[in-house]
Amino acid sequence: MRYILPAEWYPQSGIQLTWPHEGTDWRPYLSDITKTFVEIVCDIVRFEKVLIVTPSTEIVEEALRGFIPDDLRKRVIIHECDTNDTWARDHGVITLLPDTEDYRKGIQQDDALLLDFRFNGWGEKFPAALDNQITSHLCERKAFHGTRISHDDFVLEGGSIESDGKGTIFTTSQCLLAIHRNQPLNRKGIERQLIKRLHAQRIVWLDHGNLLGDDTDGHIDTILRIAPNDTLLYVKSGNENDPQHADFQALERQLQSILTIEGKPYRLLPLPMPDAIYDDGERLPATYANFLVLNEAVLCPTYAQPHHDGIALQTIAAAFPHREIIPIDARTIIRQHGSIHCLTMQYPIGVI
Repeated sequence: MRYILPAEWYPQSGIQLTWPHEGTDWRPYLSDITKTFVEIVCDIVRFEKVLIVTPSTEIVEEALRGFIPDDLRKRVIIHECDTNDTWARDHGVITLLPDTEDYRKGIQQDDALLLDFRFNGWGEKFPAALDNQITSHLCERKAFHGTRISHDDFVLEGGSIESDGKGTIFTTSQCLLAIHRNQPLNRKGIERQLIKRLHAQRIVWLDHGNLLGDDTDGHIDTILRIAPNDTLLYVKSGNENDPQHADFQALERQLQSILTIEGKPYRLLPLPMPDAIYDDGERLPATYANFLVLNEAVLCPTYAQPHHDGIALQTIAAAFPHREIIPIDARTIIRQHGSIHCLTMQYPIGVI
């Protein structure tokens, strides 16, 4: 049977979050990031389930107490598991569905493939052994409906790929060719593996647009996102004095040259680049591309920059006109070099 990686806007059963705790790098501002997590949970449960992974159920329940209405409490599912960090996008399941008529109609199917790739801390930069075991732990606990397929021989983070749900996968050469991931495979070898393991028809490689401060080596979800109707939202630099300006101009030119799998131009919607944000002298990888699509909403990062925030929210609304656009202050999240999409992983209907 042929399978396919659904687009993010495909009907969802829920979202995974991996909760921050004292043993993570969030410790210096744990209270602030916990408030952000609570806000995200409160927004998600309005539309679908939330699967929370945490070393302590008690800590999560205490944080959420009084914030979740009683009628929505059943949508919050907590699983205890030791963790290194919180980036569910990169250690979570990548879910494939059978490419059938039911898939095209958005009807629940019961034979999902739960792909469990190796997560090694973005090229062995950070401890990741516990996070790499989260998916197998959840599958053992029957948290998901579907068949787990181990790909522990191949490093792949969810934030490094974008799917249109039709067989095209976007990724970046700077990430997937970075050291300590899948050497000695070269670009052609990695592309063959992606097509085989993700059941893709083609891989589109982007060669530009690496955000300063990004320690993932250039995840696609920080610079480009796919939306319905062959729409690409991408980060565009409007500041000629920004050291990233030329690289993001090159990204735009590359996107203008790419055609859909049907041979048509993409609809391109530029997102502004936030003004530079620093933490202890270090530039942080603030981006509006790192939004999360829900069943009837989109959670969008904002950075207390009213002009840029407003343009970004309007642009995302144009790409998702039938969804509620919900701004989330992401200034605490980016202190650990990620944003809303990086913290979350969506699962198609029937999986959670």
